[in-house]
Amino acid sequence: MNAGDFGEWRPMASAPKDGSRVLVAIRATEQGAAEVDVARWAKPDRSGEECWIAADSDPGCVIVYAEAELISWMPMPTPQPRLRSTRMKASPPSRKPMDEMGGSGI
Repeated sequence: MNAGDFGEWRPMASAPKDGSRVLVAIRATEQGAAEVDVARWAKPDRSGEECWIAADSDPGCVIVYAEAELISWMPMPTPQPRLRSTRMKASPPSRKPMDEMGGSGI
C-alpha cells in the first residue's frame, strides 16, 4: 500500500490478513454509535482462531471484533513529509551599534 491508498473505505473482504494495522469502521449498536478503530488480523493467545482484534488490546483483555461488526477498512495514513528543512540556516551578520564606546560592552 502507498500513501495514495489512504482516504477510501473498502469492503472488509479485501482487508489484509497479514497482521498489519488498518483502520476499521465499526457498526453502530445498542451499546454505542458507529466509530473507527485501529485493528489487525491476528490470533489471540486464548483463542484457536484468527480474528480482527483492536491494535491496542492487552494480552489480559483482548478486544475482538466479529466480522458482522465491521463495515469497512482503510489503510493507515503515512506520516506527513517535513515541510521545513532541518538544516540550520546561517544567521545574518551582526552589526555593531554606532554608539559603542570603549570596547565591546562585555
